Amino acid sequence: MTQRFSILKQPIFSTLNQHLIDHPTPSNLSHWWGFGPLAGIRPAIQIVTGVFPAMHYTPHVDPAFNSVEHIMRDVEGGWLLRYMHANGASMFSIVVYPHIFRGLYHASYDSPREFVWCLGVVISPFMIVTASIGHALPRGQMSFRGATVITSSASAIPVVGDTTVTRPWGGFPVDNATSNRFSSPHYSLPLIPVGASPLHPAALHQYGSNNPLGVHSKMDKIAFYPYFYVKDLVGRVASAILSSIWISCAPNVLGHPDNYIPANPMATPPHIVPEWYSPPIHAIPRSIPDKSGGVAAIALVFPSLLALPFMKSSYVRSSSLPDLPETLSVFPGGFLTIRSDKM
Repeated sequence: MTQRFSILKQPIFSTLNQHLIDHPTPSNLSHWWGFGPLAGIRPAIQIVTGVFPAMHYTPHVDPAFNSVEHIMRDVEGGWLLRYMHANGASMFSIVVYPHIFRGLYHASYDSPREFVWCLGVVISPFMIVTASIGHALPRGQMSFRGATVITSSASAIPVVGDTTVTRPWGGFPVDNATSNRFSSPHYSLPLIPVGASPLHPAALHQYGSNNPLGVHSKMDKIAFYPYFYVKDLVGRVASAILSSIWISCAPNVLGHPDNYIPANPMATPPHIVPEWYSPPIHAIPRSIPDKSGGVAAIALVFPSLLALPFMKSSYVRSSSLPDLPETLSVFPGGFLTIRSDKM
C-alpha cells in the first residue's frame, strides 16, 4: 500500500517541520521564553529599516549630520525608517536583556545546552559593537563625544593601546576617516548575528528547551505548533503595538537633545551620556578606579560568560528550587540599574 504524499516529509520541509511544527516542547514554558523569538526577528528588522536610509546617508565628516536631517525631512517615509531603526536598537536590547537573565536565572547554560549558550554569547558582542558604532554615525554632538570617549578607553591596553585607538580613528582625532571606518562595519557586522540566529534555536532544538521546573523530562511535552505559535504571537503583537506607539508618539524619549546639535570638536557637553542599553558595559570600568583594570574587566565579560557552563552543573535547575548561583543571578540586573542611574 502506497503512503500518502506529504510535503512536510520532503527535503527542507521535513527539517522545517521538525524544528517549527512538531518539535516537542515542555508544556509549562512561561512568557519569559517568548523573548527569544522576539530577539530572533529584531536583527532582520534592523537590516530592513537600515538599508533604505543608508542609500541617503553620507559617511563624511561635514555632510553626515545634514544627510541625516535630509533623510528626516526630504526623503519620503525617511523619518519613519530612521525612527524605526534608531529605536529598534533599544527594542532589541529590551528583549535581549530579559532573554539573557532568564537563561542565567534558570541555568539554561548548563549541560547539555552549553553550545546554545556559547553561541548566544558570541552573538552578543557583535550586537553591542554594531549598536555603538551606529550611534556615532549621525555625527551629532553626543554621538561625536561618545565615540571619542569609548574608543579612547582602549588606550589603556599595554603596548598596543595607542595603535588600537588610532586604527579605528584613521588618525589622531575622530574625523572623516572615522566616519568611513565606522559606516562599513555598521553595514556588515549585523550579517553575523543574522546568520548565526538560525543556528541558535537549531542547537537548542537538538536537546530541547529548559523549563521553569529545571528537570529534564520526555513526558510532559507538546508539539510546538499550534500551542506556542499562539503564545509567541501574543508577545509579538504586544511588541508591535508598543513599538508603534513608541515610534509614533515618543520617538525621541530615549534620545539626547545634544545629538540634534552638529558635532563641534571645540565644545564638550556638560555630561556625556551613553545610550541607555550601554551602561551595563560602561558601569564596569566606572566601578574600578584603575583605567587599565576597567578595560581588562570589560575584556573578561564575555570569556566569563563563555566559561559559565563549565563552572557548575546540577541535575535540578529551577527557579522554584534555586541554589546560590540562580539566586544571585537577580542581583547583577539591580546593581547595573542602580549604577547606570548614577552615570
